[in-house]
Amino acid sequence: MYFLGKLGWCVSLLASHCQWFKRTGAALLFSSARDLGFGCACSSLRLSPVCSSCLQVIVDTPTSPVTSGLPLFFVITVTAIKQGYEDWLRHRADNEVNKSNVFVIENAKQVQKESEKIKVGDIVEVKADETFPCDLIFLASSSTDGTCYVTTASLDGESNFKVMEMDGQHVTKAGACAECVCVMINWRMLLQHPSPRPQLYLTSPPSVCSSSESAAKSLGPENLLLKGATLKNTKKIYGVAVYTGMETKMALNYQGKSQKRSAVEKSINAFLIVYLCILLSKATVCTTLKYVWQSNPFNDEPWYNEKTKKERETFKVLRMFTDFLSFMVLFNFIIPVSMYVTVEMQKFLGSFFISWDKEMYDEEIKEGALVNTSDLNEELGQVEFVFTDKTGTLTENSMEFIECCIDGHKYKDCISEVDGFSQTDGPLKYYGKAEKSREELFLRALCLCHTVRIKQADQVDGLIGHPECKNTYISSSPDEIALVKGAEKYGFTFLGLENDFMKIRNQKNETEMYQLLHTLNFDPVRRRMSVIVRTTTGTLLLFCKGADSSIFPRVQQEEIQQTKVHVDRNAMDGYRTLCVAFKELTQKEYDRIDRQLNEAKMALQDREEKMAKVFEDTEADMHLIGATAVEDRLQEQSAETIEALHAAGMKVWVLTGDKMETAKSTCYACRLFQTSTELLELTARVVGESERKEDRLHELLMDYHKRLIQDVPKPRGSLKRSWTLSQEYGLIIDGSTLSLILNPSQDSSSSHYKSIFLQICLKCTAVLCCRMAPLQKAQVFPLYSPLTEASGPCALTCGLSDHWGMWIEGKQINFSDNAMLQWRPFLYWTFLGAFEGLVFFFGVYFLFHNSSLEDNGKVFGNWTFGTIVFTVLVFTVTLKLALDTRFWTWMNHFVIWGSLAFYVFFSFFWGGVIWPFLKQQRMYFVFAHMLTSVSTWLAIILLIFISLFPEILLIVLKSIKERSHQSSRKAPKSVSSRPSVTPLLLRTFSDESNVL
Repeated sequence: MYFLGKLGWCVSLLASHCQWFKRTGAALLFSSARDLGFGCACSSLRLSPVCSSCLQVIVDTPTSPVTSGLPLFFVITVTAIKQGYEDWLRHRADNEVNKSNVFVIENAKQVQKESEKIKVGDIVEVKADETFPCDLIFLASSSTDGTCYVTTASLDGESNFKVMEMDGQHVTKAGACAECVCVMINWRMLLQHPSPRPQLYLTSPPSVCSSSESAAKSLGPENLLLKGATLKNTKKIYGVAVYTGMETKMALNYQGKSQKRSAVEKSINAFLIVYLCILLSKATVCTTLKYVWQSNPFNDEPWYNEKTKKERETFKVLRMFTDFLSFMVLFNFIIPVSMYVTVEMQKFLGSFFISWDKEMYDEEIKEGALVNTSDLNEELGQVEFVFTDKTGTLTENSMEFIECCIDGHKYKDCISEVDGFSQTDGPLKYYGKAEKSREELFLRALCLCHTVRIKQADQVDGLIGHPECKNTYISSSPDEIALVKGAEKYGFTFLGLENDFMKIRNQKNETEMYQLLHTLNFDPVRRRMSVIVRTTTGTLLLFCKGADSSIFPRVQQEEIQQTKVHVDRNAMDGYRTLCVAFKELTQKEYDRIDRQLNEAKMALQDREEKMAKVFEDTEADMHLIGATAVEDRLQEQSAETIEALHAAGMKVWVLTGDKMETAKSTCYACRLFQTSTELLELTARVVGESERKEDRLHELLMDYHKRLIQDVPKPRGSLKRSWTLSQEYGLIIDGSTLSLILNPSQDSSSSHYKSIFLQICLKCTAVLCCRMAPLQKAQVFPLYSPLTEASGPCALTCGLSDHWGMWIEGKQINFSDNAMLQWRPFLYWTFLGAFEGLVFFFGVYFLFHNSSLEDNGKVFGNWTFGTIVFTVLVFTVTLKLALDTRFWTWMNHFVIWGSLAFYVFFSFFWGGVIWPFLKQQRMYFVFAHMLTSVSTWLAIILLIFISLFPEILLIVLKSIKERSHQSSRKAPKSVSSRPSVTPLLLRTFSDESNVL
């Protein structure tokens, strides 16, 4: 075991360093050639200057090799600095974790070593508020009950406390210390664990056996402390390393930093192929025209440029090829190397502005926005779909007990002591009451059916405490804390768990003891949890609480209706509801359940399936007692945030496991749905549970598809988005119906469910997916993969559970629209560039027909000709940028007007000084002398105006059209209460596509 652990550590360390050197080296060479699909396009940008430099050395060309080599060197340098800086930040963060010091027990002594040097089999000590350096099997705890509390926010986003337990047969509960843990080293214990797997909790568990045992004992997820989790409210624990390095579950779930490329960069790569084809075409045409013109002997060898002997003896085909290469070099400027530099610098510098944004700074946690990579900065302005959870994202995940019902009787606030419940606070509200024995049974169920633990208030870190009590409740679920606190308000107080006995104080201030025999833990598939307890009189009771859809099928049917009314009403009010049931067990029934549970727990194969089967059999034929209602408050400004997302043209999907009525009410509260939104429902209630449910689903899908897509008139003239319709639509779907859509039967009618469903969703401004299991949430997100490009999803984490968190798909718009929006601007800008190029050249060319441009009768030369063309180009392009700017800041003004000023200053400076390192200085005093001519001034101004005239005309016409459109819409007010706004990039593309 020691050798394998050491070998795994060395391999992990080597892989980590090799990965860093590989990425840095790749950035220096071809950082944009990140996959084979776009390798040709990316290489054309980088290899073009390389080929040009080589050709200029071999072939006689009119330009210097330096002019092509310098841009390449500059591009690679800028890219290397940017990528290297980001990699250095990540490498530094990795070192902070890998080099952190931990204590390991070796030879009965505490030894301090770096966390990256931990080997499999080492016994590690972890103190409070420290993260686990590797995956550990829990051995000993400073707590007398043999438990510890951890948070797994960095693993699964859950900030609630989880209770971890030791295997009582192999560890001591007398408190953790180095001496008592060292005793374990002398044990002959064999720890068997399967190959590492990425699943955090659902894995084949490790097993352990000692020399005194013949059979192996299976360990569960509650015995495994995962790397990345943090120890809380426990002084210290000891654990044995079972997975280290790249074999930890955290490392297996880390897919590495993917080389993401934005839509702009991919568009540039695609357009470069077009420009490369244009370059080849220009070189071919020019080579052909040259030899056509030289077919005349006078033109082939004029008297002032006679050929050398070597040129006359060269093969004509070889001369044609070298001329072709010369034209390639001459026109190489068509490959926009400087544009790539501009894009890279914009991304790099833009990431700093995101970090400096004061509006994204959280005063509570003293942190701002963190940019891990700058590759996708511009994608933030192109987001169309936002996927969000409800609990902890739209809501605070801070629960408060509101009311309950017992046998159909409603209890809200507090009832006086004579009516059954002891009054501790709040006004008296009487709704009728159940029998006193049923009230007490219900409250005992709330006090016993949970996994809540109690910690002393002075040892608690950041938890909700009781001002009047020195104890604080801790649980992995805030619902359980709310229910225990609700029972406390009504006179039943949970006092804690000690030596497997749960203690509660009843209304008479008497202490009751219940032996905790088994806990059937909650899971998202069962949607319920249960406990089996034994009273002091020997009575065996099973208490169960869970979702109504999970409890109702397992209780007596005549008991459901009186409670279901309250559950449905509370759900419509936006409260989270749970139903509570119980049953009394005989000793024979308990013995059978105990045997089956122990067999399932010790199973080394298919443990989860066997446990689920025992749970299913145990939680049957129960009796319904009542239900509870708990409120989960909305996050601050969650409604305003949803409004802002909709106003920006984004569509929000809420994925939750809550009841439909609860989730629907929350969606109205956070303004996901407006009162004017027409809701389309695809749930089990409308589809039905009969054998014809797939036929009914097909009818609903076709009806909604016809209403949203087929009956909507297609827009003309421009690309309109779905949210510009006057009527807004929202969709509600539950987990069972989603399963029918994702996993239809084999008949032909159901094979198109998914495509029809996606088309309907694209036309809805908001979608609510309720009653969903975690696996279904994971299945919803990839539904849009056919509509996305190769970059895939981008995860933007603005917070974990207490702040906004969003899954964002960077380019989730219809693919055909996306292609049109990309190529229309490309063709528009290409034709615009061709038009302006013709204006620049021929405008100056016709100007030079006048032989006397100077007052003294002198004629300008070719250097002045080129300077005038370039001056008109610089001013036209910069002013065009000013016309396209929609939001002006001081930086826009500084860059745009500063660029023009810098060009004028540099032209005077470069041509006004004799530079000693230049052999020939043909530009000396050309710019200053050019501006002495009034005709030149008039020509520059006139050509700039002619070049920008189409743009100015389009802006004027568009402004007139928008004003007339706004005035026509003022009379009939839109049904929708939201503004019709499209994303910035789409708006720009649509505006320019109107030209065509």
